Amino acid sequence: MMDKESLRHALATLAYRGGKVLRDAPPEFADFHASDKTRTPLQIVAHIGDLLDWGIALARGEKKWNEEQPQAWDREVARFFDRLRQFDDLLASDQPLGSSAERLFQGPIADALTHVGQLALLRGLAGSRVRAENYFGADVAAGRVGPEQTPPKREF
Repeated sequence: MMDKESLRHALATLAYRGGKVLRDAPPEFADFHASDKTRTPLQIVAHIGDLLDWGIALARGEKKWNEEQPQAWDREVARFFDRLRQFDDLLASDQPLGSSAERLFQGPIADALTHVGQLALLRGLAGSRVRAENYFGADVAAGRVGPEQTPPKREF
């Protein structure tokens, strides 16, 4: 059974992996098009922000979805980390969850992790590959949800 601390660790994992794929992305990456039927990286990062907003709302017991228009790359990256912080602060509080931890994980958090994987794939296709690492050994800690993350122990 999942609890708030498990969700906080999942958000820290999202921050670690998302930060790695967003960090040092070349300026042209934001508008990279793999095909006419796929989202650009900018659209994906904006969608992740929407997912985190949804997760915060669900955690408060609100059933609402809002789709924001993508802003500039730097603003969307800042929004990603800002929403992670807001979500983590809510989970760290004494406020009871308005949705089950399992549903919060299976919906917005797992979806956001999927999209981080898409961004990693797109970085490679765009010629700016993200180096692999053994994520099992990564220094991920509940509450560490900002852009400053511990460097990887070993990349390959």
